[in-house]
Amino acid sequence: MPASKKVLNLAISIGEVMLQSGGEIYRVQETVSRVLESYGIQDYHVFVITNGIFATVHEEREDAGSMVRYVPIGDVDLQKVAAINQLSREISAGECSIEQAYERLSQCRQAPGASKWALILSCGIGSAGFGYLMGARLYDSLFSFLLGMLLEVFLLTAAHYHASKFIMNILGSALVTAGSLILYVAGIGIRFDQVIIGGIVPLLPGVSLTTAIRDLFGGDYLSGSIRLIDALLAGMCIAIGVGAAIKAFQMLGGGALPL
Repeated sequence: MPASKKVLNLAISIGEVMLQSGGEIYRVQETVSRVLESYGIQDYHVFVITNGIFATVHEEREDAGSMVRYVPIGDVDLQKVAAINQLSREISAGECSIEQAYERLSQCRQAPGASKWALILSCGIGSAGFGYLMGARLYDSLFSFLLGMLLEVFLLTAAHYHASKFIMNILGSALVTAGSLILYVAGIGIRFDQVIIGGIVPLLPGVSLTTAIRDLFGGDYLSGSIRLIDALLAGMCIAIGVGAAIKAFQMLGGGALPL
């Protein structure tokens, strides 16, 4: 592989990991550009959108190269984003050869994420905390904690079978709502609406929505629109799941719920 194409492949691969892990469009484009420049390539063009990276180098030379990399929208992984940022800083400072950069990139890709138990516990704590911030009592937050852990178990199981993200959002929000209504009917004295709010918080596309708005303000209208549509569809699926569970509860004889 010619040196220029080897550098181009490295830069695109770094940008791919960063983009798939939730990095902003402008940051991914800047990172790819800095990697190319750090290894001596000045004649290049880079274009990044939410689910793709396009780049060319040395268009008027014999060793010209171009690459297109499709990047599916993935889950946010700030740990990988931080690792890629550190790698790009070392490359820019001239502290990392191409071979070392490839090795570091491979380590970053294969780095194990948080354990399942840590994810389950974190989801429960997040649900309880956000529920309390939204006005739930400590008593209600306890049940949001339990339903949040149940939700994460469901999400991990569904992800293992590669279920659609939209289906996961609908079923996940319906699961939390159904659990809250069952506890309410059991007469344990919870505010079911506050428990539902806390329980569905892990499903909310907050990072995607924030990134979409930032991309739009930065002039990346295409990428911002893609992320915005993804966030809005996720929110719609959550609303469908909650509404469907409440409607099923009423049809099964639960009656009207108090406001």
